[in-house]
Amino acid sequence: MQIADCRLQIAGNLQSAICNLQLGERTMAVIEQPATLTAPARPSVWGRIAAVLALLGRSRVAIAGLILVGFWVVLAIFADDCIIRPACWVGGGSDGTVVSTPWLARYSPFEQFRGRNLEGPSADHWLGTDRNGRDLWARIVQGSRIILVLAPISVLIALAIGGTLGLIAGYFGGQIDELLMRVLDALMAFPQILLYLIIIAALGPSAVNVVLAITIAGAPGIARLVRSLTLDIKTRDYVAAAQTRGESPWYIMFVEILPNARGPIIIDAMLRVGYAVFAIGTLGFLGLGLPPPSPDWGSIVNTGRKFIQAGHPWDALWASLSIASLVVGLNLLADGLSEELGRYR
Repeated sequence: MQIADCRLQIAGNLQSAICNLQLGERTMAVIEQPATLTAPARPSVWGRIAAVLALLGRSRVAIAGLILVGFWVVLAIFADDCIIRPACWVGGGSDGTVVSTPWLARYSPFEQFRGRNLEGPSADHWLGTDRNGRDLWARIVQGSRIILVLAPISVLIALAIGGTLGLIAGYFGGQIDELLMRVLDALMAFPQILLYLIIIAALGPSAVNVVLAITIAGAPGIARLVRSLTLDIKTRDYVAAAQTRGESPWYIMFVEILPNARGPIIIDAMLRVGYAVFAIGTLGFLGLGLPPPSPDWGSIVNTGRKFIQAGHPWDALWASLSIASLVVGLNLLADGLSEELGRYR
């Protein structure tokens, strides 16, 4: 009996060893088999836009801002039919001009109606007329195009210049950082409105000089923000890995650091567009914006304020409300986006 039990025990142990050996061979086969990894599909442009809209849709604040900004964007694009008639932008016709057919504004912003000066809102002129008999609704709508072209262009140029300077100062540090920051600090020491006045007074009022003034005044603040973000991001492991691979400093700054700092930069840019709108209105109010008869909102407020006590507040009222609504919309949009992005940090 003892010999039989020993034989059974040996047979069981041998069978267990064979099973373990077969299991090990299968495991090794699985391990040795190369895994097929597929790179995740890169989202399309429309997919990214849908993702951004879905992100904004979670915030009521962002939706309110998007409605206000979208209202003025639609008016600026479809105020007349220049969007489908390229000749409107470059001139044309027998006399060198093109009279556009308005879509949302029935009259030209420069057309004068004799005998209808300083009228209040009516069926013919929805917001009234100014001292020269021009339709205020047409001038407000065409003025939105000026604001929504000059303000983003100013911020984009300031973002390109200030962002580059901030990346260089934050990444290289040392004397380069010290030199760049002292120069930018000197510019930031001037009040912005004073800096605007100096630049416009020296170069003259025009759309190009307004863009230049806002760019020079806004670039130092952007450079400060990008520098602080760069100082934090350049200590991350993926930046050290890029340096180990031998990547150039420009590659590291614009491929590794800048994309990972885009969130705060985009939010700050939205706020700065609002500041630029306010700055353009301020320059127009002071007579340093676009020359007349351009339908600049600031100049409309300036000319209309003289008739408030005469019982005609419409010029100043509508232009002021336009500036305020656009600035508030941009600020709400930036706040809502910042709130939603903060939930995923």
